Amino acid sequence: MRTQPNPAPHGPLLEARGVSKRYGDFVALRDVTLSVYNDEVVSIVGPNGAGKTTLVNTLTGLHLPTTGEVRFLGEKLTSNDIVKLSTQGLARAFQLVNIFPDLTVRETLSVAASSYSGLRWRMLQNCRRNDAVQRIVEDIARAFGLQSSLDVLSSALPHGKRKLLDVASALALHPKVLLLDEPTAGVSTADKYDVMETLLAAAKKMNVGAIMLVEHDMDLVSRYSTRIIAMQDGAKIADSPAAEFFQNEEVLSIVVGKASH
Repeated sequence: MRTQPNPAPHGPLLEARGVSKRYGDFVALRDVTLSVYNDEVVSIVGPNGAGKTTLVNTLTGLHLPTTGEVRFLGEKLTSNDIVKLSTQGLARAFQLVNIFPDLTVRETLSVAASSYSGLRWRMLQNCRRNDAVQRIVEDIARAFGLQSSLDVLSSALPHGKRKLLDVASALALHPKVLLLDEPTAGVSTADKYDVMETLLAAAKKMNVGAIMLVEHDMDLVSRYSTRIIAMQDGAKIADSPAAEFFQNEEVLSIVVGKASH
């Protein structure tokens, strides 16, 4: 049986308190404090090297902070066991297509669904016979429009569908908070909005509490964010609702002027 931390319905789902991260003499994060609440889509923006990826790595437990603390559902993260954290409701897109290119879509989704169900996902043959796992796989595939591709090799999917499969794998864990790192990178301009609409609709259907999004595409940031956090040189330089953020010309010049699109 899966166990989860006690929910914090009136407080933040995820928060960083004075988080700094050092690698030797290099300071990657500088005293970052932030909170993510239910029903938010929070975008993290900033120029290359601003600390966005380090922040997400720290928030998801991939790396523990040098100073400060990260809390998820009110409990301090004391482990960098990202598998454990993902089954507790803090998930990040796996990019399993790159890790296991020879798996089918069904098998790729079964990896995450098995983790959610507390099973040993490596026994893929057993996963195929497990009704609970396959119900999750079918539900997720339906939500992402992947039903007709379940028996196709993941690596053979068009790029847009591969990106959706990455997110679908994370959603198979039924997360409370989902962190995405440029989910439409490499997707054509014509398709990027379809990808975002599909993943947001699926997240709502799966009762995801909040989404954090690292994104360079300011059109997507503007259209889908409820709040925007800007980073520069490892520090948080802005944290505001989307409409207010886009009126801050000083911060915009830093983000738009140096970010790659």
